[in-house]
Amino acid sequence: MALTFDPAEITGALKKNLESYEADVSNKTVGRVLEVGDGIARIGGLPDAAVNEMLRFEDGTIGLALNLDEASIGAVVLGDVAGIEEGQAVESTGEILSVPVGDGVLGRVVNMMGVPVDGRGPLSNVQNRRMEIQAPGILGRQPVHEPVQTGIKAVDSLIPIGRGQRELIIGDRKTGKTTVAIDSILAQKGLGVKCIYVAIGQKASTVAQTVALLEDAGALEYTVVVIAPASDPAPFKFLAPYAGCAMGQHWMENGEHALIIYDDLSKQAEAYRQVSLLLRRPPGREAYPGDVFYLHSRLLERSAKLSDELGAGSLTALPIIETKAGDVSAFIPTNVISITDGQIFLQDDMFKSGIRPAVDVGISVSRVGSTAQIKAMKNAVGTLKSDLQQFRELAAFAAFGSDLDAVSQAQLDRGYRLTELLKQGINAPVPVQEQVVVLYAGTRGYLDEVEVADVQRYETELIEWFNSRHSDQLRHIVDTGKIQDEEALLSAIGAFTDQFVASATSDSEPGIQTQGEAETSLVDASHTLPETDTSRTGA
Repeated sequence: MALTFDPAEITGALKKNLESYEADVSNKTVGRVLEVGDGIARIGGLPDAAVNEMLRFEDGTIGLALNLDEASIGAVVLGDVAGIEEGQAVESTGEILSVPVGDGVLGRVVNMMGVPVDGRGPLSNVQNRRMEIQAPGILGRQPVHEPVQTGIKAVDSLIPIGRGQRELIIGDRKTGKTTVAIDSILAQKGLGVKCIYVAIGQKASTVAQTVALLEDAGALEYTVVVIAPASDPAPFKFLAPYAGCAMGQHWMENGEHALIIYDDLSKQAEAYRQVSLLLRRPPGREAYPGDVFYLHSRLLERSAKLSDELGAGSLTALPIIETKAGDVSAFIPTNVISITDGQIFLQDDMFKSGIRPAVDVGISVSRVGSTAQIKAMKNAVGTLKSDLQQFRELAAFAAFGSDLDAVSQAQLDRGYRLTELLKQGINAPVPVQEQVVVLYAGTRGYLDEVEVADVQRYETELIEWFNSRHSDQLRHIVDTGKIQDEEALLSAIGAFTDQFVASATSDSEPGIQTQGEAETSLVDASHTLPETDTSRTGA
């Protein structure tokens, strides 16, 4: 039987199949994994890949292109490398590394990729933004002039921080660096400043305690916590600060104010060194790569106070650096000191002697200075910083047991009282109007007749006195930044001092303590502070 073909039937079948056919015209570039290990993949092909471009491996894991060599690409794997093998295909996504930003991240705990890790569902009301964007130019900025109130008496009075400033918190391990940073976040309640806390290389349990503390204090509602715990691979710890910075920069460019804490950049530098050595970048001093300065400068330079034309928003940065045995001349500390606008140096010896926060007035500095203070605070501070510096020198001299003249003894006595006045418990930020009142009492001599052991009680009762009898003066400082009537303020402080009753346990005559007695009372008084949470007193 002869076979017959019906041309019309064949044509119809071809047309039917061609109508449902859709050609894949997407422009995909595919490479191959040459080798993989230690969280690093070397990839062949992908000639059009860009720096910081996200690459997708066969199992769906994301990689980040960092090294663009002639014959291959060095990429870090942002996930588990167990499913990646040599010879597998790698797809170029064409997307630069991005992170979700916006008000939807407030109150949430996210990882470096912006993925929530707090078990409260996906993010909403967010948009994607590139993790690294160039810092604002010089013409896009204006001088720092608005204060960021940290609620810490020693900082707001002596080392003021302004919106848009980069102020380094530096000190040895367990000297209270994290406490200073967290208290600064707590002090922003009701001030319209959105906060970002970036925890780098810390234990997950420590971060959980910090998150619980922020939530209990009502601060988590205006804060986002970005975590890269110690258990995370090095790339996560190296990239986490940039994720937090992108979130803060979004608010800054929308005319809002943000405060970001990097806790801490020492661990970021170590993570970057690990990644760089695995990528076979040439090591330099202390095995850090040559661009480790650029690692921090391109991060911190993004903090600014924008010009009025750009919305006058601000991003204030408080990076934390850990020193070894107080050595501020080491490689990473000197790098970050040269980038920032001043530093708050926390001294180990002061911390252990009970002076907390252990701010070393001599080494600490704010290059913005009193321009970041309200007028009332400028008036209250007076010569406080120079008085404390002279006191430290005089106290060291008096330790040899030399007899002092009356003027030097009076200066020494006041120094002990001012030091006691600047002490503060953890998680207890003091509003600026209350700081002004207690500083006036200290710098104008009202504490000179008060025993050192009574100074903290004097401060507490003085604030209660003003809140109950002179609240209008406190309110005027909040509303205008100025003192309503200095004479009336001093008169109120004097009236309180006159009725203040010394503790029954005070034996010595007020104002004539010996140096040894004053030191003893200084240390004893420190034990009246709340117990220091050892998990949070250091970075």
